[in-house]
Formats: sequence, C-alpha cells, structure tokens
Amino acid sequence: MAWIYLLLAGMFEIGFAIGLKYTEGFTRLWPSLATAAAAALSLWLLTQALRTIPVGTAYAIWTGIGAVGVATLGIVLFSESASPGRLACIALIIAGVGGLKLVSAN
Repeated sequence: MAWIYLLLAGMFEIGFAIGLKYTEGFTRLWPSLATAAAAALSLWLLTQALRTIPVGTAYAIWTGIGAVGVATLGIVLFSESASPGRLACIALIIAGVGGLKLVSAN
C-alpha cells in the first residue's frame, strides 16, 4: 500500500507544480485553492508512504515522478522543448526512479 501512496503523492505533486502556472502568482482564487489542495494531499500521501519506505528512496521517487510528469506536461500543455537531449534526461530520471524501486527493501 505504501507504494500506491507514493505513486499517488507523485501524481498530486505534478498537479501542484502544474497548478502553479495557472494561479498567476496566486492571484486567481480557484486555481490557487486547487493547487494548495494538491500540495497538501501530495504531502499527506508522502507521509503515509514514509511509514514503510525509507525516506531517501521515497523522496527521490516522489520528486522523480513530479519532475518527469511536469516536464512531460510542459511539453504537451505549454509547447516546451522536446529536444532529444531533454527527452534523454527525462529517460534518465525514469531509469533512476525505476532503479530505486527495484533495489528498495520494501
């Protein structure tokens, strides 16, 4: 169950980071509330995962999910660069996250 919590925490981390773009400096009420809710839920889910998964592993995976998700959505939603170098770096993050999961004791 801890890994499910961690995956969900990462997904809400993506929502939080992407939501920041839509808050326009927290001047828009509904995007700001949704972004704050996503951040709070992400942190709560992370704390639940930390009951079982070591902090170093969980935090690295949580931030990795967020980084890959936000970089991917940046390409899709905001027409950010999808250069081969950028895609290769995203692939390296995915490989690192997958490696941490494979070598984790939990």
